Amino acid sequence: MFFTSPSKGQISFQELFEDLVRYTNEYPDDSYKLIIGTDSHSFLNDCVIFVTAVVVHRVGKGGRFFYHKQKTRYMDSLRQKIYYETFLSLEVATRLTENIAQNGDIRLNVEIHLDVGEKGETRDIIKEVVGMVIGSGYQAFIKPDSFGAATVADRFTR
Repeated sequence: MFFTSPSKGQISFQELFEDLVRYTNEYPDDSYKLIIGTDSHSFLNDCVIFVTAVVVHRVGKGGRFFYHKQKTRYMDSLRQKIYYETFLSLEVATRLTENIAQNGDIRLNVEIHLDVGEKGETRDIIKEVVGMVIGSGYQAFIKPDSFGAATVADRFTR
């Protein structure tokens, strides 16, 4: 799995993790959040582009982000797309937290940002996907607080 960094171009998952470690070690006393969110865009019965964003936020002092883009077959069901977005975010979060646990040097609050909200078609599945995230041991955020999915990932879906 490769990610894109706006400043470094295409990098491997391991390089992403190493950059995350370097970034958080620059100011180890600062507070950090690791935000993971996925968004998608469907293209006329052809395919769906899914983008998973990884944001490392140095609270009050900026941050950096990476994204992974993948193309899959077309999905008719909005529910199926949202479930898959959630799955992709959880997959990346799990890999990152496994590496963090092995490294031991980093303390990050992990948040999963979901592309669902109270004011739209997705309102009926909020409890389901939030339950998936919380059941996996992560904090879940929905719109308007889910900028990792709704803003960062969304920016690269087209």
